Amino acid sequence: MKLTRKMVLSRAKASELHSVRKLNCWGSRLTDVSICREMPSLEVITLSVNSVSTLEPVSRCPQLRELYLRKNRIPSLAELFHLKGLPRLRVLWLAENPCCGPDPHLYRMTVLRNLPHLQKLDNQPVTEEELSRALVEGEEVTAPGIEGTGNGGSELSYALSAMDTSAETRQDALSCGEEETSVRSQLGLKSPSRKRFPSFLQRDTTSGHKNRELDAEGLEAVRQTVVGRLQALHKLELQEDVE
Repeated sequence: MKLTRKMVLSRAKASELHSVRKLNCWGSRLTDVSICREMPSLEVITLSVNSVSTLEPVSRCPQLRELYLRKNRIPSLAELFHLKGLPRLRVLWLAENPCCGPDPHLYRMTVLRNLPHLQKLDNQPVTEEELSRALVEGEEVTAPGIEGTGNGGSELSYALSAMDTSAETRQDALSCGEEETSVRSQLGLKSPSRKRFPSFLQRDTTSGHKNRELDAEGLEAVRQTVVGRLQALHKLELQEDVE
């Protein structure tokens, strides 16, 4: 579910987004909070018990002091990169997210190394000793990979993956000619005359553009057909040699 302007103004009892300072959206089944980019005055926001998967939207809230994100779907501590530019952030609750990982100590040290201005993390006060240890035991995070705007990361990744797969499929189809040449070479056959034996690849590629792209099974069928044609051609050439 997407956090909308109407929802924000209703819950914050405000008339304009830029005037919203506090917002409570606990347990609202939210997946997209990109509208936070339009709330520069936001100081406290509660997003716990939702399905938020990126911290990028709140990076546009320079006045943010408290961020509650317990039990969401933040995938990696690389998302902390989006919080580094928030100089007023003092309270962060990030527990029960996938990014916390199996090592609680490493998780806490990494968060504190990257956000040394925090005074409370996961409802536990931050000590000077922890901050000193974090410099040694924590890990520095870098900008996460491009995942689109808002919380459409998984959808965009899926779309890009599909595009890559389609491109690879088209490349495989175009490579059939090279495969045919390679097989003929291994069989010691001559290249067929284009007039006598029109290119199967050419016809198939044209058909593919008009109808559909080849999947894995389609490519296997093409390979088997090519081999079958080559074997038939080999028999024909043997008959011609005998004559």
